[in-house]
Amino acid sequence: MNTTVKRVRMASCGTVFFLFGALLFACPALFAETSDPGDYDHQSWKAFKSFDATPEIYMAAGSSARTLAGFYALRQYPGSPPRIPHEVDLSFSGDETDCLSCHARGGYIQEFDKFIPVTPHPENSLCYQCHAQVVTEDLFVESEWESIAPPRLGRSFLGSSPPPIPHSLQLRENCLSCHTGPGAVTEIRVEHAARGNCRQCHVEALQTAPLKEFERES
Repeated sequence: MNTTVKRVRMASCGTVFFLFGALLFACPALFAETSDPGDYDHQSWKAFKSFDATPEIYMAAGSSARTLAGFYALRQYPGSPPRIPHEVDLSFSGDETDCLSCHARGGYIQEFDKFIPVTPHPENSLCYQCHAQVVTEDLFVESEWESIAPPRLGRSFLGSSPPPIPHSLQLRENCLSCHTGPGAVTEIRVEHAARGNCRQCHVEALQTAPLKEFERES
């Protein structure tokens, strides 16, 4: 092999390594786990992050007096943001993140003699944008509004199969915030929060139409 051919091959190899190195520096996102981890599986990382930050004794604790009827009573319709069921200090209006001083981690509050529900989206600190305090029970105008029926619990396709998730995951990606701990609603509290990866078994299946009972043709 003559010298000219060797030099050409060495130059070609050098060019390949140079281009590969440039690609590594110019496009690091291509070699990362994901370019946007927040969009992976409906932001499922929130459940894992919450799992790591929640003490096991808290996840194993029984539910308090919160019931599903009271849960829906705070909402205009299933899936809507709940109203604020207590008075809010006027000083909170200047700093809405003060809501998170109670609702970010939960716990017991002596003033109301209750365990505080945990918000599934503490990163959205403008709480008053969606949650409103009731200042009067009187209607502004007469209305014939009727709420829609809440999704039916269970709905397992087999007797022993995991029930599907009956609601959308937008702003409710962190399953542990609603389904574990003493602030959880009694009827929807889970007994196996230590498994962590909820969506490995439970999948989203919105109830947009009445379910039809399956009948096998004879």
